[in-house]
Amino acid sequence: MDDSARAVLAAAEAALGSGLSAARDLGGSARSTVLRCRSQVHGSVVVKAYADDPAALGAFPAEAAGLSLGLAGPRLLAVDPGHPLIVMRDLGGGPTLADLLLGADSEAAQEALLGWSRALGDLAARSPAYAVEFGSRVEEYRRGHTTWMEGTSILGVVGRLPELLERAGVAPPPGLDADIAEIQALADSPYTGLTPGDTCPDNTMLTADGMQLLDFEGAGYQPVFLTAAYCRMPFATCWCAFRLPGNIGRRAEAAFRRRLLPVYPGLSDDAVWAHGMRMAIAAWSVMTLGALRYAAEEDYPLHSTRRPAPMSRQLLAYRWESLLRELESARELPAFAELLRGLLADRAAVWRPDPLPAFPALVSAPAG
Repeated sequence: MDDSARAVLAAAEAALGSGLSAARDLGGSARSTVLRCRSQVHGSVVVKAYADDPAALGAFPAEAAGLSLGLAGPRLLAVDPGHPLIVMRDLGGGPTLADLLLGADSEAAQEALLGWSRALGDLAARSPAYAVEFGSRVEEYRRGHTTWMEGTSILGVVGRLPELLERAGVAPPPGLDADIAEIQALADSPYTGLTPGDTCPDNTMLTADGMQLLDFEGAGYQPVFLTAAYCRMPFATCWCAFRLPGNIGRRAEAAFRRRLLPVYPGLSDDAVWAHGMRMAIAAWSVMTLGALRYAAEEDYPLHSTRRPAPMSRQLLAYRWESLLRELESARELPAFAELLRGLLADRAAVWRPDPLPAFPALVSAPAG
C-alpha cells in the first residue's frame, strides 16, 4: 500500500470511528480512490476518496448528499468533508446490469433491466419530500465546488446546440431557436425527482436485495422524463448502449412510470408523458451531438477496452433515426426534425455504419 492509500485509510478510520484492515484497491477512476476494507464494527465496507481536482470535488458533495438521504444506493456509514471521502456498506461483487445485458442469459438480463428501472422509479418517487434536505447537505459538503448537475445541466447544454453544430460544420435549420426553447421548457416541469445522475448499466449491481444503484457522483433533482429517457434511448450517455429489441425498453419505461403515479398522478395522462419523453430524448440527443465532430474524423468504439461496445457512428445514426421517427409522428420540433434528416442524409449516408445490434443477451428475447 502506498502513502496515498495509507492516508486515505487513516482518514476513513477517523471518520468511521473504527479500525480498517485488509484494504484492497477496487480501481475507481481518475476522480477517486476506491478501497474495499474490513471494519471491526461494520464488516466489509467500501471507502471512496475523491481526487484534488474540480470534477472530483464537485462529485463529492453530490454523492455524499445523495447517499445520506438513505433512499437508494449503498448505506452511507461516514463522511469526511475535509479529506474528502465517504465510507459505505459493501454491496458485494455481483454482476452489473452491463454484465448481464452483454452476457448470454436473456431472462436474467430482462429481469435486471426491469429491476434497474423500478429502482430508479422508486428513488424518484420517494425523493420529492427530501429536496430541501438534499440541498442543505450539498451546501454542507460542497467546499465551494459546484456539483455536476449544477455545472453541466443537460437543459443548459441544449442552449449550446448552435455552437455544437458550428464546431461540427453543420448549418442550423431555420426555426431551430424556437425548438431549443421548447426543449428547454422541460425545466419548468412540475414532475421532478432525484437521480444518481450517471444511471448507466455498469452503475447498477445485482445483489441479494435486487438491483442496487451505484455511483451518485452526478446526483441531483431533474424532470423525471430525463431519467426515464434512459429506458427508451436506451442509456442516453453510456458506452453500453445497444438496442433493446421488441418491447423490452417500453416495459422498463412503464415500470419506471408506474412507480411515479402515486406521487404524480398527472403522469397517468399519456399525452403529458409522451410529450415529456420526446423533449427529454431530444435534450439528451443534443448532448450526444458533442461527439459528432470526433465521429466525423474517425469511427471508434464507445469504450476503450470493454467488448462488445457500439461504434460511435452506428450509435449516432441510431439515435437520429429513432428520434426522427418520434418527432415526425408527433409533428413536434419541426426544425430539430429537419436537422436530424440532414444529419442522416449528409453524415450517416456517407458513413454507412452497420445497424446498431441488440444487446447480446437480448438477441433472441421474445417480443412480448
